Amino acid sequence: MDTNRELSVREYAMRENNEFHAPYMPEFDFYNAVQSGDTEKVAELCSTDFDKKVGLGTLSRNSLQNLKYHFVITAAMLARYCIEAGMEHETAYNLSDLYIQNCDDCRTSAGISALHREMSLDYTHRMAKLRKEKVSSKQIVLCVNYIYNNLHKKIYVEDLAKHTGLSVSYLSRLFRKETGESITEYIIKRKIDAARNMLKYSDYPLSQISETLAFSCQSYFTKIFKTYEGVTPKKYRDMYSFSPEMKNGKQYHQNT
Repeated sequence: MDTNRELSVREYAMRENNEFHAPYMPEFDFYNAVQSGDTEKVAELCSTDFDKKVGLGTLSRNSLQNLKYHFVITAAMLARYCIEAGMEHETAYNLSDLYIQNCDDCRTSAGISALHREMSLDYTHRMAKLRKEKVSSKQIVLCVNYIYNNLHKKIYVEDLAKHTGLSVSYLSRLFRKETGESITEYIIKRKIDAARNMLKYSDYPLSQISETLAFSCQSYFTKIFKTYEGVTPKKYRDMYSFSPEMKNGKQYHQNT
């Protein structure tokens, strides 16, 4: 097969028909919401049927098979995102295998859409439970939830104190007692976690990643990232940016 010729023909046809793949940022928002256990946001994002989503590429000429291929991609990505956030390796991959097998049995697009929503919320609920198991008091759970749901903003201890109804000093002591980290350190680590995913799975420039995660400037983002990861964001992307098998939507793990 002349791959370059086929690619040129496909790109021309997509331009003529005004068809484009989905932009990365909404996709990142979805996976990040699952990873952070944000059930409300994931439910909202899954309110549109899977087969009605804009920008799904054509992986098969058969519409049902095409949807199944995209389901497999989503399952593989969910497993990886959740493992990176602390889900047990085998649990994440076994869930992925289970949902892919169930998808294979689906005979309608509506069935696949319903299964996609079920899978997304299943991973999300498990991540929410995993996150909350690390803390015990209601106030710190509220605090942690606020942090995960506002990584795109500057988060101040005063905001968290107001959100939890505690004084700044008491909240700071309680947070360190339950998490083993200061509030500031916890926030930075979660932002770095999000940055790693964006560096791996997108080609957004460093300036945009820095801005998206509300770092004061790109140089500060680079400095903080290197402090925690040992390499600059550019070096990290060169080392870990998503591989050809991820681009093709293939699932590779220990069971393959």
